[in-house]
Amino acid sequence: MVRAAMQGFLLVTLSASLSWAANPGFVARITEKGLDYARQEGLCVLQKELSKIQLPDFSGTFHVKHLGHVHYSFNSLVIRNFQLPNSQVVPIPKVGLKLSITNAFIQLDGKWHVHKAAVKDHGSFDLKVEGLSITVDLALGSDGSGRPTISTSGCSSHISNVRVHISGKLSWILKLFHEKIDSAFRKAMEGKICPVVSDSIKTKLQPFLQTLDVTVKLDHIAGINYSLTSPPDVTEQSVDVYLKGEFFDLSHHSQIPFPSPAVAFPVDNNLMVYFGISDYLFNTASFVYQQAGTLVFTLTDDMIPKDFKIRLNTSSIGTLIPQVEKLYPDMLMKMRVSAPSAPFLTFTPSNISFTPVLDIQAFSILPNTSLAPLFLLSVTTTLSAKVAARSNRIIGNLMLSRLELALKHSDVGPFSVSLLDITVNYYISHILLPHVNDILGKGFPLPMLDHIQLFDVVLQQHQNFLLFGANVHHT
Repeated sequence: MVRAAMQGFLLVTLSASLSWAANPGFVARITEKGLDYARQEGLCVLQKELSKIQLPDFSGTFHVKHLGHVHYSFNSLVIRNFQLPNSQVVPIPKVGLKLSITNAFIQLDGKWHVHKAAVKDHGSFDLKVEGLSITVDLALGSDGSGRPTISTSGCSSHISNVRVHISGKLSWILKLFHEKIDSAFRKAMEGKICPVVSDSIKTKLQPFLQTLDVTVKLDHIAGINYSLTSPPDVTEQSVDVYLKGEFFDLSHHSQIPFPSPAVAFPVDNNLMVYFGISDYLFNTASFVYQQAGTLVFTLTDDMIPKDFKIRLNTSSIGTLIPQVEKLYPDMLMKMRVSAPSAPFLTFTPSNISFTPVLDIQAFSILPNTSLAPLFLLSVTTTLSAKVAARSNRIIGNLMLSRLELALKHSDVGPFSVSLLDITVNYYISHILLPHVNDILGKGFPLPMLDHIQLFDVVLQQHQNFLLFGANVHHT
């Protein structure tokens, strides 16, 4: 029976850990509009690379009636114009993306030579490729570092028409065999296109995706893990990228002891990208910093504005708690504010709430600078939060809504904590919160690729997550 119970416990524990890992803390969605913008940017690069195609010189021999065998050669072939006017990228669910280019146009020129015994001639030619179509299948994945990958899983090209215009005295000879010449050009060109396309994706697009910084160091304590938890999920209308979205301690990685909720995107394709930022991401930050012992704030009298009447010394606090002044007359005081447990943010469609429970330990600073404990308060606060975006970063701001005091321990005897309501409220709202908001105002970076800027930003609150939408611009 004990064994069965233990097996059941392990099964529940394993199931819980698997379910916690199933939901990412951050989801990025690239919509059809976003894919179309990526197509436009990619085509500019691809068109430039295709314009660099170098066609080989080629030559041959053919028979002309009454002349016999005539030798010819084409050389110095240079592409003068390469246009990709029509294209589209289509998501193929669970497979990848399909890029289709139609009615592409190529114009090139070069030189020709013919000779038959002592008869020689040369001239120039120009060639137009019309109705070029290119189809490229793109596979999306992720590598061992958690970065996205892209590769060519298939490619084909077809030229429907080649028109060659040849000038020179003996150009009429070559025109007799234009079909053979057209075929040679067609074969040479079709053989060059897909290798250039595949190489461009490998050397241009794939390195660009590798610029995603999957580990962002914020300070000497914490970083954010933005690595992909699985290959991108391709649907009929978008590409969803699942990122871990989790703060971690730089000195050691420890398991986060709470689950990540599901991020349910609303149906909205008006913008290029959407980010679903789970409250899990914010709460892992709280957990990491609390575990590192950094959610501690020391308050001294020199930090209190001069216009506030109740100073942080035993004489002033003694007007509220006489025992303090009696035991420690005319001494400065210090308060240490800490969070005994990690405070959590909660997202709902109507608001963002934050309810940290704080411990405030009051000390008297003795003449030898040692500290004498006075009392320990438990402070339950309710804060409202605002979240905004600034230059590819998420920033926040907290405002105090409610505060409740309770006496956990006293070294000076019993007293009514209600006497400290106004004082503690002032200290927290006018000193502690501005300090915290300065930190939150610096924010944390979103996972972005190099040279990508966001604009037309919208923010929406949903159950358990923040929806961040934007259009993008590649600089």
